Amino acid sequence: MDGQLAGLEQIAQEEIDMGLLQAYLQQLPDKALRFGVRVLMAVIVFLVGMQLIRLVRRIVRRSLQRGNADMGVIQFLDSFIKAVLYILLVFMIASGFGLDATSVVALLGSAGVAIGLAVQGSLSNFAGGVLILLLKPFRVDDYIKVDNDGHEGTVKEIQLFYTKLSTPNNHVVIIPNGALSNSSILNMSTLTERRMDILVGISYDADIRQAREVIMRVLEEDESVLTSKDHRVFVEELADSSVNLNVRCWADNDEYWECKWRITEKIKYALDEAGISIPYPQLDVHLSSDVDNQKER
Repeated sequence: MDGQLAGLEQIAQEEIDMGLLQAYLQQLPDKALRFGVRVLMAVIVFLVGMQLIRLVRRIVRRSLQRGNADMGVIQFLDSFIKAVLYILLVFMIASGFGLDATSVVALLGSAGVAIGLAVQGSLSNFAGGVLILLLKPFRVDDYIKVDNDGHEGTVKEIQLFYTKLSTPNNHVVIIPNGALSNSSILNMSTLTERRMDILVGISYDADIRQAREVIMRVLEEDESVLTSKDHRVFVEELADSSVNLNVRCWADNDEYWECKWRITEKIKYALDEAGISIPYPQLDVHLSSDVDNQKER
């Protein structure tokens, strides 16, 4: 009797399991359809959100430009608004899949210390960007040199976490804002005029006065050298193979590099015409007679 009851219970349980399976299979197309609709809606919301974010960023940029805001401020705020709006868009889409935004925020709050340690470099770069915008050690289109790492170039963008420099040889250098805010920065665009120093080596046999006169004529004839500023040619050092002359003059920031390259070339031609040689590095070795006598013995 007990065996029959156990068999009946097993059969009933199997019938219940089969009924649940059939019910699940019957509901599966509806669930798949609802999930597919959610995915489709999420894609549509994301695409529409992207367009709205672009519209908001465009409106903010135009408003700041009408207010004559600094280009660095515009770029920084644009990056900040973009990051915030995309985070909000992701939360909105996630909530459509049943994710509770309140629980996510609570989870992030409880894990704040770990997250802070993980992103401390990014937070440092963000704080550095804010300091750069507030203190304004440089602006977009300024030519700067970072003393810590030797990078130099024209500032093209000041973003949320980094700054882009365009170097004279057409390379793009990306420097974290945190490193920039803690570095010594040489800004060569704060003033409209810039001094150049060109080192020229002449032979020890050459006449220094003649070389100075030749180089001074080159400076006086160049149209980019500022006549309002003093230009000089003086002995910088007595090197191993040459007498090094320092050619010092001034030019406008916009014409600095072209002027320096042109003057360096003209000085070479002028010294050649005057018969003044620019020596190669050389080493003279002298042997005393005592050494020769010892060798003969």
